[in-house]
Amino acid sequence: MFKFLKSDPSKKLEKEYKALQTKAMQAQRNGNIRGYSELTAQAEAIYQKIEQLRTNADK
Repeated sequence: MFKFLKSDPSKKLEKEYKALQTKAMQAQRNGNIRGYSELTAQAEAIYQKIEQLRTNADK
């Protein structure tokens, strides 16, 4: 009934995903390849959660 009052959990995850991508890019530019790969892996895990939420919402 009051679905419009509920927050969208994917928006929070998208914000976190973008922040991790930015940190990963900065790590890569600084030559920290190991940090870049770790941050990219974390970002990809969050992206998978976002996609899962979207597919569950479509059903």
